[in-house]
Amino acid sequence: MSKHFTCTITLLALIFVMTATVCGAWAEESKEGAKPLFYRNPMNPAITSPVPAKDDMGMDYVPVYADAAASTGPAGTVVIDPVLVQNMGVRTGMAMNRTMSRLVTTPARVAFDEETLTMVHSKFSGWAEEVFVNKTGEHVKKGQTLLTIYSPELVSTQEEYLLALANAKVLALSSMKEIRDDAKRLVSATRKRLSYFDIPEKVIQQLEQTGEVKRDLPIDSPFTGTAIDVDVEAGHYITPNKRLYRIADLSKVWVYAEVYEPDLPWIRNGDMAMISVASQPGKQFSGTIDYIYPYEEGKTRTVKVRLIFDNRDGRLKPGMFADITIHAGKRENVLAVPSEAILRSGSEEQVFVVTGPGTFEPRKVVTGVEADGYTEIIKGLTQHEVVVTSAQFLIDSESSLREATAKMIEANNAAAKQDDMSDMDKGSEK
Repeated sequence: MSKHFTCTITLLALIFVMTATVCGAWAEESKEGAKPLFYRNPMNPAITSPVPAKDDMGMDYVPVYADAAASTGPAGTVVIDPVLVQNMGVRTGMAMNRTMSRLVTTPARVAFDEETLTMVHSKFSGWAEEVFVNKTGEHVKKGQTLLTIYSPELVSTQEEYLLALANAKVLALSSMKEIRDDAKRLVSATRKRLSYFDIPEKVIQQLEQTGEVKRDLPIDSPFTGTAIDVDVEAGHYITPNKRLYRIADLSKVWVYAEVYEPDLPWIRNGDMAMISVASQPGKQFSGTIDYIYPYEEGKTRTVKVRLIFDNRDGRLKPGMFADITIHAGKRENVLAVPSEAILRSGSEEQVFVVTGPGTFEPRKVVTGVEADGYTEIIKGLTQHEVVVTSAQFLIDSESSLREATAKMIEANNAAAKQDDMSDMDKGSEK
C-alpha cells in the first residue's frame, strides 16, 4: 500500500472520529445535569455500556439521553450545524427531468448476410465434366454456368421427352379427344420432370428445337454473388446430398456485437451505429441494428446484437473484427440525479435529501439506467428535491449512529414499560 493512500485513509478516519466526538460532545453538553440512559461506543453503535467506559483506542463512550435520537424527520435524519456542513465540503445536486442518451462501445465481428447465403446442390447424380467456377472468391452472376454434369438419368429423361413430343405430334391428328389430351399430358409431365431437376429453360427449349439429346447438362448459379466455398472438381461423382458451392452476396454484410446487460435498456431496433476496422484506418462505416437476440450468452453474460451494413465497395470482409459504437435511442423526461449521490450498500440504494438548513434525511430509492454521469430514479424522489453529492460517508456514519441509537432507546423504553406493567400486576395481586 502506498504512503499517499495510507495517509488518505488516516485522514478520513481522523475526520470521522472528530465528527463523532464533536456530535457526542454537543449531545453531552446540551444534556448537562440529565442522566444518560446508557453509553455507546463512538465507533460502533451496536456496542453499549450501562456505565461510562473507554474503547480500545482510549476514546470515551458517548452518553445517550432519552431524546438524543429525537428529530422531526424519519429515523436516521441528521442535523448538522451549517458551519460544520461547509467545513465538511458538502455539495448538493437537484433531481431533475432530463433527456438521457448513451453511446455503447463494444467489440464486433463482420459476418455474411445469411439471408443471401446460398448453397448449390445438384438434384441428380452424375459426374462433373467441366468446372467453370473452381476458385473461392470468384464473382458470379445469376444464370452463369458453374459446371456441367453427365447424368445417365437425365439423358434418359431427355429421350423420354423427345419421344413424348413425337407421339403428341402424331396423335394430334386423332379423332379422339381423350387420346390427344393424354399425349399432351405426357409431354407436360416429362417437361416438368426436366425443370424439377433445375435444367435451365434455355436448355429445354434448345432440346425442343434441335431434337438432340445433350450428354452434359449445366448447373447455373441461382444468385449473383461471390463463391466463398467450392467443393467440386472435374471427374468427381456428384450426388444430391453433396454441397458444391456456397455463394454469398457481399454487397451487404451483417455485424455481430456483444452488448452487456447494463446497456440493454438503451438498445432498440433501428438504432444507428458506426464501426471501424484495422484495415481501413480513419474510415468509419454506418449501419443500423436489425435484430436483438432473445437470449443471453452464459459464458460472457452478453446479448448478441445483429446489425446491417452496406458493403457495395467490398471493404468489409466477413471474419474481420471491428470496434463498434452504437448511438442508443434517447429517453425523454427521465427523473435523474448525479450518479455520485447514490449510496449503495448490499441490496439497497439510498440518497440523503436536504430537507432544511443542515438537515439531511436518508431516503431509499429505486434506480434505473445510468448515462453521462446521471442515474435514473424510478422511485423515492420527486422533481426539484435536493440531494447530497459529496461527503455522504460522513453524514451516513452519523445517520447510522442516530438510527441505531433510536432503535436502542425504543427497545429500552419497551422493556421499561413491560417492567412497569409487571409491577402493576404484582400490586393488584396484593
